[in-house]
Amino acid sequence: MPHRALYLPVAMFILCTASLSQGAVAPAASMVRIEVTSQQPDYTSPWSPGSIGAGVGAGFVISGNRIMTNAHVVSNGTFISVLKEGDPNPWEARVLHVAHDCDLAILEVYDASFFEGTKPLEFGGVPALESEVSVYGYPIGGDRLSVTRGIVSRIDFQPYSHSAVDSHLAIQIDAAINPGNSGGPVMQDGKVVGVAFQGFRGDVAQNVGYMIPTPVAKRFLKDVEDGSYDRYMDLAATYFPLLNPAQRSALGLTDENGGVLVGSVFDGGASQGKLQPGDVILSVDGTKVFADGKIDMDGERVEMAEIFEGKFKGDKTELEILRDGKPEKVTLEMTRPWPFEMQAKGYDKRPRYVVVGGLVFQPLDRNFLETRKEVRPRMRYFFDNYVSDHIYRGHPEVIVLSDVLRDPVNTYARPFADNIVSKINGKEVRTLQDVAAAFAEEGQFHVVELLGEGRPIVLDRAALPEAEERIRQRYGVTNPQNL
Repeated sequence: MPHRALYLPVAMFILCTASLSQGAVAPAASMVRIEVTSQQPDYTSPWSPGSIGAGVGAGFVISGNRIMTNAHVVSNGTFISVLKEGDPNPWEARVLHVAHDCDLAILEVYDASFFEGTKPLEFGGVPALESEVSVYGYPIGGDRLSVTRGIVSRIDFQPYSHSAVDSHLAIQIDAAINPGNSGGPVMQDGKVVGVAFQGFRGDVAQNVGYMIPTPVAKRFLKDVEDGSYDRYMDLAATYFPLLNPAQRSALGLTDENGGVLVGSVFDGGASQGKLQPGDVILSVDGTKVFADGKIDMDGERVEMAEIFEGKFKGDKTELEILRDGKPEKVTLEMTRPWPFEMQAKGYDKRPRYVVVGGLVFQPLDRNFLETRKEVRPRMRYFFDNYVSDHIYRGHPEVIVLSDVLRDPVNTYARPFADNIVSKINGKEVRTLQDVAAAFAEEGQFHVVELLGEGRPIVLDRAALPEAEERIRQRYGVTNPQNL
């Protein structure tokens, strides 16, 4: 998750089921071809099982009889098989750990004898600019191992398109990363220096690919040492450079002070109750923060966010701040704020919904929004500004009347579809559970109020049992709710 709540556009990127590696000799004894059968959830008919698809990716053997690959290779997977070089027989595997925020996953094979004859690869460091790396994988779904070489052309924070909201360190190379390549190792001097994961669409840039560098991969491996993945932590506050001399002077800062200005502080995160808008962050864990928002780390000038990249759940972070012109020290306990989750793509879960009288209620999130051909302005505003405008305080979930399955019981309600639900039976709707609880109440009518609509939807409670049976049969609604 971006530490400054900057949600960068990722439509220009394509995920590439692919792999990377280098060296004069291909690491054939370490390579794995991954075949995945997946089931994509249907957010337009959330009760349906979804469509079946298939894909091919790459992976590589690491220590502990494990296979590393990309999260997007195995997302929504219902059956996974792996093949090693020189062995035509598929071996069934499963996801052991998955990190959708940094697009990495670890697989295990049910039969441990799969690893006989394989060679676990070791991780190296971050390759230097202009150095050569080699990319290994199975591009365009090929059966034979493919090798491409490229030059490291950029090392910087980049958006990771798998989640659509997270940004981490990424390495750009001038070698194409094609579908079928994702998840393979990028090699240099016999060691893994990255994992191939995305590239530009052909109409945006050609022969440009990206790999996940080893600091991200090593952090993932360390996170799962306790048997579970806690995800990346977050400062949960926006901050801005302080390069304007007048602004610095007004805050009581000199050129030597450095520092960045805190903008917003978000609930549910490490900064809640610790930082305030208007604070100036001068240092993090004793490392000076420069006025442009960068720090010196390992002899290089990098984004301040890189300090938080290395934090784990529960870690303490010491900040030196300036508040109202006075220096203070605050200690943050790192955690991942829940409001950010709504704007990220979700995987490996079924859509949540409630259907009553043909009215379909669903939480607003990115998965839901991406299924809509047209989006009402109010819904778009709630999604785009959910975090920045603190909408989550009044709406832990934004509940939408997503569809109206036409029936005599709701004959006039169709125009109300795609509106945000405000109240049901006079009670505020803050979560999907509130919807289910409201319709479980007794009464002659159920009254649904929508934001921006002057009149409510009214359902005759006595007519619902017969209507529900008609609707289930007519529209194939196998289950009236999934909370």
